[in-house]
Amino acid sequence: MIDLRSDTVTRPTPGMLAAMAAAPVGDDVYGEDPTVNALEARVAALLGHEAGLFCTTGSLANLLGVWCLVQPGQEVLCDVRAHIARAEMGAHGALHGITMRTWDSPDGVTDAATIAGMITPNAGPYLVSTAAVALENTHNFGGGTVQPHEHLVEVSWLCREAGVGLHLDGARLWNAHAATGVALADYGTLFDTVNVCFSKGLGAPIGSMLVSSAENIARARVQRKRLGSGWRQAGVLAAAADYAIDHHLPRLADDHVAAAAFATEVAAAAPSAVQLSSVTTNIVVLDTGVLSAADVAAKAAEAGVLVSALGAHMVRAVTHQEVSVEQAATAGRVVGAVLAGVPAT
Repeated sequence: MIDLRSDTVTRPTPGMLAAMAAAPVGDDVYGEDPTVNALEARVAALLGHEAGLFCTTGSLANLLGVWCLVQPGQEVLCDVRAHIARAEMGAHGALHGITMRTWDSPDGVTDAATIAGMITPNAGPYLVSTAAVALENTHNFGGGTVQPHEHLVEVSWLCREAGVGLHLDGARLWNAHAATGVALADYGTLFDTVNVCFSKGLGAPIGSMLVSSAENIARARVQRKRLGSGWRQAGVLAAAADYAIDHHLPRLADDHVAAAAFATEVAAAAPSAVQLSSVTTNIVVLDTGVLSAADVAAKAAEAGVLVSALGAHMVRAVTHQEVSVEQAATAGRVVGAVLAGVPAT
């Protein structure tokens, strides 16, 4: 079975398991886990920020990052397909009283003028005031789209001029860095709060990091505990993340090659399903046309390929370290055949 449902299905490698077993640990709630402390400092420095907070999930890191910038009753602006709006179970509203307004863009990248037209920092006594903007890089449901650096610079300047915060859901920022060569700090310093994930393309079993100012991270640490997400000897997990930065970050470009191979084979059988020029990282989004996405995913699974149905007519495939370029191409032929209505081989 070739599993392309997500890059979260990756398992620790033998080298990563060895690093986890050897990690010195302590009680992180007391701030005494040396491996966690070192990872927080390392990732904060990589992204050009003062401090970091190791969290269980990207959803939690996003929840805390937005909370640092937005008070109850205020709003955060984001893309209509943003992970914080679509895939975090309404947590920002349910737990923190934060509302959202969204813009729509086919690939998750909009123009700064659209955002500027929505920002309302002081909306008065009858409307909701904007406290922050959130961007996603790479954009998951947009098909792994890389936000152009010049666009991020423009939005960062816009938010600072307007006096509102800017959060980056950088769960796959590592992939954007690998695809463009833009330094992680050149991305990170444009934002007030940044989330990066270790359990996707980097292949760690668990963990994300929120980075920001020392003041914001101190507040977020308290809120993390309030949400029941303090942890103890988490150094075994931090060691996995640290190992992933050293050993798996350099190989992310291989996943991008595999995604292109998958998309090329799909396009050969079903040209309307995917635009090859849009496949720039490790995520491929397919338009199933008149076919049900659920039916396409089911038929692909019968032929040995797992993909995700994320809408009525949208299928997603995500490459990762446990799928070779050759396997990705094979999977593309299978899915392409399903979309073309011919027997999968």
